[in-house]
Amino acid sequence: MDAVIEAVGLRKNFGGFKAVDGLDLRVDKGRIHGLLGPNGAGKTSTIRMIYGFSPKSGGELNVFGLDVAKRWREIRGRVGVCQQDNALDPDLTVEQNLLTFASYFAIPKSEARRRAAELLEFFSLTAKAHADVRELSGGLARRLMLARCLVNRPDLVILDEPTTGLDPQSRHLLWDRLRVLREDGLTILITTHYMEEAATLCDEIVIMDHGRALVRGTPFELIASHAGQAVLELVEPDAKAREKAALSGRSVEDFGRRLLIFGDSFDDMAELGRTLPAGQQILRPASLEDVFLRLTGRQLRE
Repeated sequence: MDAVIEAVGLRKNFGGFKAVDGLDLRVDKGRIHGLLGPNGAGKTSTIRMIYGFSPKSGGELNVFGLDVAKRWREIRGRVGVCQQDNALDPDLTVEQNLLTFASYFAIPKSEARRRAAELLEFFSLTAKAHADVRELSGGLARRLMLARCLVNRPDLVILDEPTTGLDPQSRHLLWDRLRVLREDGLTILITTHYMEEAATLCDEIVIMDHGRALVRGTPFELIASHAGQAVLELVEPDAKAREKAALSGRSVEDFGRRLLIFGDSFDDMAELGRTLPAGQQILRPASLEDVFLRLTGRQLRE
């Protein structure tokens, strides 16, 4: 499979701070690739280097087989970027935002209008074509930003926290549109703090922290390898419950008022639950969030 992005030993330093510290990354064509990590892990620094906004401090970085350091102008013309913050022009209508953005790529006016009409329909925005962008809801604004980054028919789209703050309906609509784009052959690199979003959308995931890749694989592979199949949660566990969990031979995380026991079988975990002292128990499937927290910790990051 062809690689759209290839990074080897990628580094980004800000003075003495290593934001990205020897990252290896490969994003294959026609797939949705997730880049996950807590705040300060180096995700934003990485994607800014990929689309040429920020120069790398070291390592190798190629996009479309081209060296970003030498051919960033050519690369930028084939990349669409949707930032986390709203970057729409408040003085223009919905349609005008698309047409103005198309002019940056020297797209002829007639073609730009056709492209704008296609994107408005694709994202269910046709009825809002002449609306003031300041009147758009958060979900509509995010759909317009995603539409705008597709105006130049990019080969790669980079989405930084695309559904932050959206209601479930808006989030699922965007997920559906992203799946359609992938089916059409578009390559997508996404950062997100929503583990459900990553597990639902991504073909492959890299979890990074402190500027380095911790693990990589499909959501299923990561969950199976690092969290198992089932998790037994104990609320307000007593000393006997802790002792029983410790002697079970299973991986355990103790958070004081909550005890998490990880196992590879629902039946085995249910049987273990029956041997523990009475108390509130939750038996649930292991999730990508379990993997994320086990690898990066549970402390708050600034």
